[in-house]
Amino acid sequence: MLFLSGGELIVVVFFILLFFGADAIPGLARTAAKGMREFKKATDDIKQEFENHTADIKKDFDKLSDKLETGTTDIKRKIEEELKD
Repeated sequence: MLFLSGGELIVVVFFILLFFGADAIPGLARTAAKGMREFKKATDDIKQEFENHTADIKKDFDKLSDKLETGTTDIKRKIEEELKD
């Protein structure tokens, strides 16, 4: 990840002002903000799609787990009954 200290940030801002000029900075900021919003929306869409697919898998796993628990409970009960006799 890119981490900038205070001095490095000042140098970057200076070069941005030098290359683009003070008049272009608001337009660049709007464009950057729009790009970040679109990226966040795309990320949220992918996350939602992933959660939808994994929810189906979790539901199937929970059903299987319930069946397994019921089966083991039945086996345990039968063993206990046999041991009592």
